[in-house]
Amino acid sequence: MTTPSDAAQTPANGPTWMGHPRPLARLFAIEMWERFGYYGMRALLMLYLTKHFLLGDRVSAGIYGGYTALVYLTPLIGGLLADQYLGSKRAVKFGALIMAAGYFALALGGSPARPWAEYDGARHEIVVEHYRDGPTSAANETRAVIDHGRPLLIKGQDDGSIDLIAPDGSVARHLAPGVLKEGADRDELRLAITLMALSAVAVGNGFFKPNIATIVGLLYADGDQRRDAGFSIFYMGINLGSWLGQMACPILADHFGWGAGLASAGAVMLIAWAMMHYSQRSLGGLGEPPATTGRDPALWIYPAAILAIPACYFLFTNLMHAPAPTAGAGFVGYLMGLPVMGKLLCATFGLSLPAILIWSWRAGSRAEFEMMLAAIILMVFNTVFWSLFEQAGSSLTLFADRNVDRSVFGWFEMSAPGTQQFNAIGIITLAPVMGALWSVLARRGWEPSIPIKFSMGLIGVGAGFLFLVLGTHFAGADYRVGLGWLAGLYLIHSVAELCISPVGMSMITKLSIARVVGLMMGAWYLSLAMGQYGAGLLAQMATVETVGGQVTNLKLSLDTYVGVFTQIGIVTIGVGLVLLALSGAIRKLMHGVS
Repeated sequence: MTTPSDAAQTPANGPTWMGHPRPLARLFAIEMWERFGYYGMRALLMLYLTKHFLLGDRVSAGIYGGYTALVYLTPLIGGLLADQYLGSKRAVKFGALIMAAGYFALALGGSPARPWAEYDGARHEIVVEHYRDGPTSAANETRAVIDHGRPLLIKGQDDGSIDLIAPDGSVARHLAPGVLKEGADRDELRLAITLMALSAVAVGNGFFKPNIATIVGLLYADGDQRRDAGFSIFYMGINLGSWLGQMACPILADHFGWGAGLASAGAVMLIAWAMMHYSQRSLGGLGEPPATTGRDPALWIYPAAILAIPACYFLFTNLMHAPAPTAGAGFVGYLMGLPVMGKLLCATFGLSLPAILIWSWRAGSRAEFEMMLAAIILMVFNTVFWSLFEQAGSSLTLFADRNVDRSVFGWFEMSAPGTQQFNAIGIITLAPVMGALWSVLARRGWEPSIPIKFSMGLIGVGAGFLFLVLGTHFAGADYRVGLGWLAGLYLIHSVAELCISPVGMSMITKLSIARVVGLMMGAWYLSLAMGQYGAGLLAQMATVETVGGQVTNLKLSLDTYVGVFTQIGIVTIGVGLVLLALSGAIRKLMHGVS
């Protein structure tokens, strides 16, 4: 909320940039660099965990899902602390420094883990051969086990057995299913630093993410009609930064090593910090701390935030060692088998939504209760959407690495993490088109309602997976799918995202009872966190067995991804159709909100 002191400083009528207050340009750039860091690192994370640390698909997907879930949980606390104590500007600067430290620490991964294979009661070294490309996704990279001084290539069979291929192409050894055990010797201290670094980025994000948007809002006086358009320009900074990060960080990683790609995220966060720190002339008194007496609250907030990093580290280590679900344990057994983070998220989400409804039934009018019910129904469907959409950084990136021919018209080969930029390109290209389309439909009275847009988003994200599955029928003899099919998935997903993402938080503010808007916004972020965590669980369904970080049977890998993508695509389209069928009833609950 704009305080009297903020209102006095609001530069709504000063110099302009694109018809908006000039400080919007600075905030646009700050947000762009932050998103560069976040999406650039996210593009590398799964491959860093599976290729550098050799943690395996299942553990890596769990860490990835836990990290992205924390990214959406921590803003609830960071926003509250800024509102009550720090002020938005100091919160953003502190968050930027913590995130920069986290990104730089991520770059300290050290030497790659050393893989080994064990059979016949002996442990054999595995070495990388034919390594000519960058570390993120070398198409010609193979692994060979050193057996009595001979390098033997590893080839998996459909029945789970392993053939060890001699240099002359003959089968030197055939190992029955389960005979070969694989593992890796890794630097446990470096891995611990990596998990602490992810924790630091999540904590820093909690201070940065909600408060930079708060400052944007303070640029406009109450009732200024330019506010929505200003936020639209600001969000273009998000998409521009996303595209730049997903393009640049993989290139730096491939040419100069993992550390360069990850450290570049830290470098741009320092740029973001500097731009905010030296913004006194442009931002004036906006986002300053509320008036307090006594000691500066930052003296306890900053140390408490630092201490939260080891707490998040504990959650990551618990995710790493969580056992696989037990077959036949049932739904309750499955929930009890979840790691601590999963239990906390499910319990909080499962208890808070009914509690909010009970309160609104007692405290609000019938219309207010029905509007709150509509919002919560859409939150649940929102969780499903993001569980599917966020496969981009996990299972879809591993699929791109293993089963996609990434040649671009024969000119060059795109890296696996670089394929994530298709989504950012789609959003930048299609957002103006979709906005114009909604405007044209609105003038004719044909614009879809919010529930229908949500259902379109769900159907679209499911259809994207089925489109990719269709492409697998045209895979080559090397079991690789053409890059255009993956790009098509991201294009469809971009359209689906534009049906849900821009209207979500606005919908919450319109449907919530006024005195609990903040609580409902927290519940919305909780639904996003649930979706991110669910994305990690779904990615674990697509686990492919590797030896020394390499898939030994590309046909089996392709079949695994096809099975999972088909299943989640069909189920999600079904969920979207259910919401479409319910859209009329939900719209009645919304009492004219659109």
